[in-house]
Amino acid sequence: MAPRRCSSTAPPAASVLVVLATAIALVGADDPYRYFTWTVTYGPINPLGTNQQGILINGQFPGPRIDCVTNDNLIVNVINKLDEPFLITWNGIKQRKNSWQDGVAGTNCPILPGANYTYKFQSKDQIGTFTYFPSLAMHRAAGGFGALNVYQRPAIPVPYPPPAGDFTLLVGDWYKAGHKQLRQTLDAGGALPLPDGLLINGMQSANFVGDLGKTYLFRISNVGLKTSINFRIQNHTLRLAEVEGTHPVQNVYDSLDVHVGQSVAVLVTLDNPPQDYAVVASTRFSPANLTVVGTLHYTGASSRAPGPLPAGPPGQLFDWSMNQARSFRWNLTASAARPNPQGSFHYGTIQTSRTLVFASSAPQIAGKRLCAVNSVSFVNPDTPLKLADNFNIANVIAWDSVPPRPDGGAPRQGTPVVRLNLHEFVEIVFQNTENELQSWHLDGYDFWVVGYGNGQWTENNRQTYNLVDAQARHTVQVYPNGWSAILVSLDNQGMWNLRSASWDRQYLGQQLYLRVWTAQQSFSNEYSIPTNAILCGRAIGLPH
Repeated sequence: MAPRRCSSTAPPAASVLVVLATAIALVGADDPYRYFTWTVTYGPINPLGTNQQGILINGQFPGPRIDCVTNDNLIVNVINKLDEPFLITWNGIKQRKNSWQDGVAGTNCPILPGANYTYKFQSKDQIGTFTYFPSLAMHRAAGGFGALNVYQRPAIPVPYPPPAGDFTLLVGDWYKAGHKQLRQTLDAGGALPLPDGLLINGMQSANFVGDLGKTYLFRISNVGLKTSINFRIQNHTLRLAEVEGTHPVQNVYDSLDVHVGQSVAVLVTLDNPPQDYAVVASTRFSPANLTVVGTLHYTGASSRAPGPLPAGPPGQLFDWSMNQARSFRWNLTASAARPNPQGSFHYGTIQTSRTLVFASSAPQIAGKRLCAVNSVSFVNPDTPLKLADNFNIANVIAWDSVPPRPDGGAPRQGTPVVRLNLHEFVEIVFQNTENELQSWHLDGYDFWVVGYGNGQWTENNRQTYNLVDAQARHTVQVYPNGWSAILVSLDNQGMWNLRSASWDRQYLGQQLYLRVWTAQQSFSNEYSIPTNAILCGRAIGLPH
């Protein structure tokens, strides 16, 4: 039997790359199937020193880490033993031709209490640092999240020598209130309170051990509900190695802002005197002034490095963060997850087919505070949009009911789906009309972040776009009263969720769906409905 090359255990960090690379050489050219059974339960946790009810996967908080290799097929049987419906979404995994496995309310019926659903998807043509998390009912506030690391095949080089090991850091804000209590607060029209703490890997501290003179890969993901963080390591620099599955120019930073839903990986060389050094994450752009501190321990060290904790960026300056974001550049000479140079796709020379400007707001609708996109606050229907589209069920989807630009319309609720054609090349501008930093995510895709700016976006701002080596990623921050612009090639057919990565705003309606479609139906464009698909709402009993 060939050894497994994908697991949800947590082997020693230094051995992961060696084990995975060796295993793929042994299994041969076929893309193997890897099977997991996850049982989701409630269980006691105390990440901030007080007992809470958490959501556990196989008894773990955070959930099991998946380490796998490009093109592995992942079969994940999720058994729901909660008292509520449940779904998991795979943040940043493109789900090529397979939005049936996206795990959000618009594509999948929920897994009912006592039932199970088996996700079947492939880490197709991807490498990098990704996460998974619950997508319904504020479950994310209670746990159920974890890391999903995709390693390269030996035939696909990465633009840096193999590190001595790598460390996964799931960093995020945390609340002592349970997810049901937080949901009740939002349902009553209130805002989330300030978070009570920050966690690293579900704890208030974490230790990372390495040897003098060696270089390690640190994978940092912001798995919080809504708070940006800044990450830094005492007396060490961070060489940017990966941004959400793509290789950037390897600029060196003292610290990095990582916004909700985002992931980065950095190379850190242990080139200081052997001591213990502080690994620090702190809140950004939030009245909550929170810090979590871990330890980078040099093997054999017996003392703590002197001096205060490393300071974060000056004040709460948005311009500092925006300038750092602009400094992220795509490495045009590095291989991607497949043997095509990333720079072979000259996105800046392609004519866009349309422009969509999506403005956020938090209006009062029927006496309740909600969140909206171009004045439309999304409401999940009882029949997932993907099922309604597949079975031609009428009066579920409000096609193109969100205006392509803000039009001053009255705030309203709806189920908007924007119809787009397969292989369109689209410009999307996210306009932030509010005073809090926001974060947007698009399922099923990477996109080029070509511009950031302050104030109201206009066509003249295109003159400032980076049309050569803009960073590709799947989640982009939008600074207060500012805008962020992306270009995206719609090469992945399906029904895809475009949402706020700030989970309270997503819950309150700051989301919509993009339906990417062509009349030329083919398995080369999109897979058919899975035979094990759960049917609900008006799709119950329909043949599939």
